[in-house]
Amino acid sequence: MSRVKIEVCVPDDHVPAILAALESAGAGRVGRYDQVTSLWQIGGTWKPMPGAEPFDGEIGKLMHGTETRVESECETSAAPLVLKALKAAHPYEEPIIRFIPLHQPTVLEP
Repeated sequence: MSRVKIEVCVPDDHVPAILAALESAGAGRVGRYDQVTSLWQIGGTWKPMPGAEPFDGEIGKLMHGTETRVESECETSAAPLVLKALKAAHPYEEPIIRFIPLHQPTVLEP
């Protein structure tokens, strides 16, 4: 089965909702483990343009802030359900949610 890595950035206080969304959609299962994630504190910029409804910031003003990047993985077949769950839990109007194919090499026996 093929798997994908999930990357999503979210305000720090929304991390629990994102983790719950990942779990509810079947992400974060690796072998005999569940709720497997990595959390990274990051900084970023964004500039809301006319017509945007920003969670944080002002139209036309370049903003700077910190957030958490949440990384996990899931079966490729679960990705649509994971995407739907993440969008429902995410506060941003335009969240950046990435699904990156994972290569799982075969271990060669000597």
